[in-house]
Amino acid sequence: MPQIFSIGSYLVYFWSNEGEPLEPIHVHIAKGKPEKNATKIWITKSLHCVVCNNNSQIPSHILNNLLEIIENRAFEVVAKWNERFGDIHFYC
Repeated sequence: MPQIFSIGSYLVYFWSNEGEPLEPIHVHIAKGKPEKNATKIWITKSLHCVVCNNNSQIPSHILNNLLEIIENRAFEVVAKWNERFGDIHFYC
């Protein structure tokens, strides 16, 4: 489970196996420790975030702050995805 960074008590990470074929670039967010059904955020070509699901039930005001931080660090997310998986395609 490659952790990208943390934001307070929330972890932003990839799973080591992101599907075959590889899913579009996205991150998972969970509080405290990685969870199997964590919140999933797609990264778009314009480096914005789209919530795929909020399975971690992160309160909306916190989730909005997390999305803003992830968007501000989207270049880092894309670089780490490429380093880990060697293939980049976007949700939209």
